[in-house]
Amino acid sequence: MRVTFNANGRPVEADDVWEGESLLFMLRERLGLPGSKNACEQGECGSCTVYLDGSPVCSCLVAAGQVQDREVRTVEGLADDENGLDPVQQAFIDAGAVQCGFCTPGLLVQTHDLLEREPQPSDSDIREALSGNLCRCTGYEKIMDAVRLASARKCSNSSEVSQ
Repeated sequence: MRVTFNANGRPVEADDVWEGESLLFMLRERLGLPGSKNACEQGECGSCTVYLDGSPVCSCLVAAGQVQDREVRTVEGLADDENGLDPVQQAFIDAGAVQCGFCTPGLLVQTHDLLEREPQPSDSDIREALSGNLCRCTGYEKIMDAVRLASARKCSNSSEVSQ
């Protein structure tokens, strides 16, 4: 079957999609968007998290055919051609929250979503929002630091713009 949808703001088509194929497989193998990682294939680790119509989902659990005529935004779609990396992406780099990098794409998408909903989250809010994302390298403290840094930068940029 052919699946037509928008990926990172651009119309795309994937041909010869088989019935049981996941969105994750289609993104990585058919569309050349390898940012989302294939770790557990059970929706337990969060490394494959993408936006589907503006909501974070584990792409390993979404059938490729379900995205027909919908909007998908991957970790690659957080960056922008004019401004470069999203503030969340830059904060993860600056805080040293990226180690092996396997969990990072899902954490970036979830953090981006959190800060869109709650620009100044508490540590409890951060833990809750990222509770579906597993990391084996960092011990989570640098990830928490990165989310706090991204929040502070986004809030300072917002106040500069409104002044």
